Amino acid sequence: MKVRILGIETSCDETAVAVLDDGKDVVLDLVISQIDLHKVFGGVVPEVAARHHLKNLSLLLKKVFETIDPRSVSAVAVTYGPGLIGALLVGLSIAKGLSISLKIPLIGVNHVEAHVHALFLSYPHLKPPIVVLMVSGGHTQLMKVNENFEMEILGRTLDDSAGEAFDKVARLLGLGYPGGPEIERVAKMGDPGKIHFPRPMLDEPNYDFSFAGLKTAVLYFLKRNEGYKLEDVAAAFQEAVTDILVEKTFRLARDSGIRKVAFVGGVAANARLREKVMEKAKRWGYEVFFPPLKLCTDNALMVAKVGYEKFKRGDFSPLDLNADPNLSL
Repeated sequence: MKVRILGIETSCDETAVAVLDDGKDVVLDLVISQIDLHKVFGGVVPEVAARHHLKNLSLLLKKVFETIDPRSVSAVAVTYGPGLIGALLVGLSIAKGLSISLKIPLIGVNHVEAHVHALFLSYPHLKPPIVVLMVSGGHTQLMKVNENFEMEILGRTLDDSAGEAFDKVARLLGLGYPGGPEIERVAKMGDPGKIHFPRPMLDEPNYDFSFAGLKTAVLYFLKRNEGYKLEDVAAAFQEAVTDILVEKTFRLARDSGIRKVAFVGGVAANARLREKVMEKAKRWGYEVFFPPLKLCTDNALMVAKVGYEKFKRGDFSPLDLNADPNLSL
């Protein structure tokens, strides 16, 4: 019998709904982005995000149930953390309503776990163990996914995530939001060798990250120097961030004896990061996995994928499940 999962994702500024059959067949994949709404503020405004999730989610679900029979849905899977509390509550509340009205199980999904499962949605035959870097606007975590698909976090940022650092430096440079794509665009016209920024914690014998000091180094450079090219600053900053991410990830892979490495989350869409990863993997003989670009950013397919795996185990959530903005793996 076919297992059809309805996935809902509202953890930040993308409202997403997807329908996935048997954990692999995409029926619907719908996303409404709020980027244009938040650009004027230079970042996501939580209350604005929550209000628009409420409006957008109703529109997307209307489209879903015009396409499929609601009675064909086996379960509803929804992100309940981590993320913005108001945004999470919108998705979770509507998912609970669907669970009650359709008489189907509710499945709470960890947003970070969902990003990792975007890998297994993209590469159905991929088998652990694998080293995974989860790198996005809210998270920078380095983990091992073990043979039983358990995720063991071995490194994390001690302050800003890589995505936050991109956003903050983009604001310093007068660029738009989101900062990652803006810095990447400008950096293509710059020379990363013209300026050297520090690589915090690069030589520390661990797998942790720190990007706040790098952001501050860019701030002081801008204050103390004149006549620099914006493109060179962007390129040098991007080079520093990607150097750190690549070195730490391959260090864990080398130390663990694992020959498969993967990169998930919004920052994994960065072309310079991908270029460096592929160069190092080819030189050292590692297998590398990136989800397609649309599965790097927040989406509901990855939520539905986790929902499918939990459905098979009978791992359902109670209706009193609460949103958890600081949820960990």
